[in-house]
Amino acid sequence: MAKKKHRHGKRSDTRSEQSIDGEHDVNGKGARRGLKGGHKGSRGDGQDWLFGTHAVLAAIENPDRTIRSLLATEDARPVMDAALSVAKDEEINRPTSSLVERSALNQQLPDGAVHQGMAAQVAPLEECFLEDIIIELKDVSPALVVIIDQGTDPRNVGSVMRSAAAFGAAAVLVQDRHSPGTTGVLAKAASGALETVPLVRVKNLSRSMDQLKEAEFWCVGLDGEAKEGTDSLDWPQRTVLVLGSEGKGLRRMVREHCDILARIPMTPAMESLNLSNAAAIAMYENYRQKLASSS
Repeated sequence: MAKKKHRHGKRSDTRSEQSIDGEHDVNGKGARRGLKGGHKGSRGDGQDWLFGTHAVLAAIENPDRTIRSLLATEDARPVMDAALSVAKDEEINRPTSSLVERSALNQQLPDGAVHQGMAAQVAPLEECFLEDIIIELKDVSPALVVIIDQGTDPRNVGSVMRSAAAFGAAAVLVQDRHSPGTTGVLAKAASGALETVPLVRVKNLSRSMDQLKEAEFWCVGLDGEAKEGTDSLDWPQRTVLVLGSEGKGLRRMVREHCDILARIPMTPAMESLNLSNAAAIAMYENYRQKLASSS
């Protein structure tokens, strides 16, 4: 797999996608109410706060991330300072950590933030465009790109990114107008993956799928009504895994742009899985098959 770039961004095309919602959730039957984001998101105003051990340490280790300040409680500061020592050895410029009381850290961050005693005020990562990903993966096979169609919950999107990092995905694409910002909540759920897997924002998912098809990718959409199971699917060497929203699944236009539809086999005891669980299972199946074929 090509080296992942630490860049996040959006395309500049202005074509709008038809907003026609489907009636299936990510791997089940029937529509249900979608989940809403945890708090007001930022798309990069220079005042973003990351929090939690994995998110903050990954940011410290990422040379492409600019960090403005670092806060840590007495218990967490040794762990942060150990990471800063490694960064210094690698000539990554970082500010000195500041010791703060837990109550002061609670006040600095969103209500309910599980910060584990540390936080980092950061600048947004450099923009990354779909064209960058396509060029980077030009001669890479097998390769995996993940698309989320209208995922609105930052925790779910972050969890998908965590699975993407675990199973070797090159990038995660989201539609710009129906996705959460790269906030601390998303970064915490991503558990460091925000620093290693590009989160690419696009205007039009269907057009982006066409671009990936032109680059010899096959689009596999998750749909609970599909006949083919993810476990028996002959996964293409260059795959775009297309995931529906937390509530309504794949929209009609996005579903029609898929080359293959597949479902996750499960017992009748549960009708569907949420976005992040379905994504992890599908990415694992893709990874397992590619691993088996290479051995």
